[in-house]
Amino acid sequence: MDIMLIAPCGMNCALCIGFQREKNKCQGCNGHDRSKPEYCRSCKVVVCEKRKALPVNPGEVIALCYDCEDLPCARIKQLDKRYRAKYGMSMMDNLAYIRENGMDAFLKYEEERWRCLECGATLSVHRKECLKCGWERPFYAES
Repeated sequence: MDIMLIAPCGMNCALCIGFQREKNKCQGCNGHDRSKPEYCRSCKVVVCEKRKALPVNPGEVIALCYDCEDLPCARIKQLDKRYRAKYGMSMMDNLAYIRENGMDAFLKYEEERWRCLECGATLSVHRKECLKCGWERPFYAES
């Protein structure tokens, strides 16, 4: 787990199928990778001027949305609802965890939470099965 892979919305890009795939690998929301899909490059959270104006907290690389007076904005609400329903993961919970416990604790928590119990590989939030060994995680259950 890497601090550079924590998106402003609280998404851990290390868990994204775009980051984990072999071909046309995405470098995450904080990267300047032109191979990212257009919807990622123009994400309302990443390009948000209000968020960019927030101070960067100690131990973080960029300003995260948890300090924004508009949280949860429409985009975060939309992302959170979709990720809770489809993948058992919450942007709002991630942001709250980081705010309350710090980035180092969040990275450790994510490393354990998203580790395959069969082979130890990092799981993808977007897939039910481990990409390395095929072990199936509880898909909708929050860990």
